[in-house]
Amino acid sequence: MNNLDAIFVDIDDSYQTFLPAWKKHLISSSIKQKTGMRI
Repeated sequence: MNNLDAIFVDIDDSYQTFLPAWKKHLISSSIKQKTGMRI
């Protein structure tokens, strides 16, 4: 695995952890945000 792959994997892992927590925060704070990003 080269350095670029390692960086991508680290970012992807962080995002996979962050996304559920962020969605939970948005729901609990009643903030609705329109996003164009789909996974």
